[in-house]
Amino acid sequence: MRIDEIMSKPVVTCRPGDSLDKVVAIMIEYDCGALPVIGADGHIAGIVTDRDVCLAAHNERLPLDGIRAQQAMTTKIVAARPRDSVESVEKLMADNKIRRVPVIDDRGRPVGMVSFNDIVRAAARAHEDDVRVVDTLAAICEPRRGSASALLPTSPRKGH
Repeated sequence: MRIDEIMSKPVVTCRPGDSLDKVVAIMIEYDCGALPVIGADGHIAGIVTDRDVCLAAHNERLPLDGIRAQQAMTTKIVAARPRDSVESVEKLMADNKIRRVPVIDDRGRPVGMVSFNDIVRAAARAHEDDVRVVDTLAAICEPRRGSASALLPTSPRKGH
């Protein structure tokens, strides 16, 4: 199966100068957790996720209308092509510990987004009994090296 068969399209985007208030409004309207940030040339300049919004709000200590997408976005772009296989995109997600990948055309312009949810739903529709999806989810969910959660002290659970 190819990514263009399961990706969300058309892609919903924002601009670097858009306020995070506007970004969140778009995310709510389109029920999505990540938006490609598109520069004036139509290419992806970054990705902003719902988590990026929360971190920017905390770090900047400003209301969302006072923070721009370019301040919160991630500029490391991991993208897929429409004809890529689902398996190759799963590997991209697992290797980069990400749940969403923009799909770009030959000119580098976004044509869709694929999320891990899209992959899980496609597997369910195909009635696949495949551990590959579970392996991908496990790889994505593994804490990043040096993440804050890995640095927190562990405490015994109450009642155990």
